[in-house]
Amino acid sequence: MLNQLEVTQQQALDELAQVNSREALRAWELKYLGKKGQITELVRSVGQLPKEERASFGKRANEIKQALTAAYAEREALVEEQELARDLEEGQIDVTLPGRPVNRGGLHPSTQTLRQFYDIWGDMGFQIYRSREVEDDDTNFTLLNIPPHHPARDMQDTFYTTTPNVILRTHTSPGQIRAMRDLGGNGTLPIRVILPGMVYRYEQITARSEIQFHQVEGLAIGRNITMTDLKGTMAAFARRVYGENARVRFRASYFPFTEPSMEVDVECFLCKGEGCRVCKYSGWIEIAGSGMVHPVVLQNGGYDPAEWSGFAFGMGPERMTMNKHGINDIRYFWANDLRFLEQF
Repeated sequence: MLNQLEVTQQQALDELAQVNSREALRAWELKYLGKKGQITELVRSVGQLPKEERASFGKRANEIKQALTAAYAEREALVEEQELARDLEEGQIDVTLPGRPVNRGGLHPSTQTLRQFYDIWGDMGFQIYRSREVEDDDTNFTLLNIPPHHPARDMQDTFYTTTPNVILRTHTSPGQIRAMRDLGGNGTLPIRVILPGMVYRYEQITARSEIQFHQVEGLAIGRNITMTDLKGTMAAFARRVYGENARVRFRASYFPFTEPSMEVDVECFLCKGEGCRVCKYSGWIEIAGSGMVHPVVLQNGGYDPAEWSGFAFGMGPERMTMNKHGINDIRYFWANDLRFLEQF
């Protein structure tokens, strides 16, 4: 039996040297080292030997089994390396093939319009001033010449919080007060800022109205600023957005925080003033509300109205984007529908 054990070991090693795959390796293991393998069966037959031969046979059988187990592990590592090399060689990348296109994200259409505004107003000397979205009632209304029970408060349905006197701002205009107080040097320095940001109104969501949208407020304070400066500034902005030949008109209006006040319209860029669905067949598109800063607002901002004057304006990026691209539903901006967003 000892001779048979030695012969079986040599046979097993010879066969193992020819193994080149995981499947063949597994079959070899079952044949020699498995529960019913040849080496295992020989070890179990030790009881058939005379007692004086059992110890030496058992010792040699364990040595052979350990040697074959080590040889198996070594061959297993080699087979894995060979299979990996074969896979890499057979599945190598063809660098001459065109690459797969990677889907790239893009800027939200509102962000694109906002960045355009930043560039234009930056070229005209306006800096960006960030104001808070959660405001107190006084700054949002009272200091802007909208005292309690003023009819203008009904124009802006407000989101109130559980904290008294704390609301979500209904417009970016309260930033005027904060900009004048923060940058005005106690009413001694001229300022020129735009105040972009989100505003909130408790309204019915429809194709033309949302509970949240962007506004861009503008404010210029200095000495001897007149309505002519405001009209020239707004006309220059409109021509940067809609082209050098864009026609601009001004209409009298009313805002509590400006006096006098006016709306700014630009000739419809689609129909060239002839009338279409985008301009509601009027030939004109409203782009901003504006006016000279009310003396009360100047005073609340820390300026002496007898020495200082200024103008303010406000515009909606979403409205202007809708007009520019013929979008008929403002809800698309916040629906996160990729079919809409990927068009921009």
